Amino acid sequence: MKTEKKIFIAFMLNLMFSVLEFVGGIFTGSIAIISDAIHDFGDATSIGASFFLEKKSKKRPDYNYTYGYARFSVLGGLVTIIILLVGSGVVIYNAIFRFIDPVTIDYNGMLILAVIGLVVNSLATYFTHGGHSINQKAVNLHMLEDVLGWIVILIGAIVMKFTNFYLLDPILSILVAGFVLFHSVKGLKEITDIFLIKKPKNIDIDEIKEHVLGLDGVIGVHHIHVWTIDGESSYATMHVVCNEYDEHIKHAVKEELKEHGIIHTTVEIEINGEHCKETECIVDHGENTIHTHAHTCPHHHHHH
Repeated sequence: MKTEKKIFIAFMLNLMFSVLEFVGGIFTGSIAIISDAIHDFGDATSIGASFFLEKKSKKRPDYNYTYGYARFSVLGGLVTIIILLVGSGVVIYNAIFRFIDPVTIDYNGMLILAVIGLVVNSLATYFTHGGHSINQKAVNLHMLEDVLGWIVILIGAIVMKFTNFYLLDPILSILVAGFVLFHSVKGLKEITDIFLIKKPKNIDIDEIKEHVLGLDGVIGVHHIHVWTIDGESSYATMHVVCNEYDEHIKHAVKEELKEHGIIHTTVEIEINGEHCKETECIVDHGENTIHTHAHTCPHHHHHH
């Protein structure tokens, strides 16, 4: 089934369910369930956003978005995470008041809701698993969280049924919210890295440099830039210096980068002795310090 269709099914399931759940939470008096309803509603709206943005992200590049629309999918992931962060904050805030002023809870109603919740969310998780886009991963993560949340609520309801320990309810809601917060912050970092054009995780610039320099006819390489649009496909540009123009070199460089998982490469070929006007190159010493050296391209005279 297509990603979009999967996301749409998950969206409908979650939206209908979160409304039902909110009502159920009010009737049973359980803040764990209300918190889960907020969380579910957050998921549903974000899945809705993901759905429309995922569709848009499949559009072909045009003159407005020359790189295509893949980053719209990342934007979907961002919307989702912001909603979750706010939702979790609200839940934790409300749970704290429950410690001061505990409320009696209808645990039987809670049990029934938890069982229904488990079934619905397990189905939704099943529909959305196996996606590759950051967006679909975000959606699937929610589904998984929901299943976990319901297991926690189910156990909580059973324990309260036998012990009448009502404070367990806010404790559980804080646990669920904390779990969501932790994952949201991780996801936020991934997305921020993409927007800040950070080098993709799986790519080693030094290694690329070494491999390109090792190709026949290449005597220098500088201005290496590597980035990713959506966390999946990587792009690179570089200047390659060689002794004489040979169209095979460009092909060899592109093939080499394909092996590093870089599909789109733009290569500028410079002939030895041509003065490269853009002299600044990054040279990487160790992890975090990047010193900028003025690199003039080699100036050997042409052999006549």
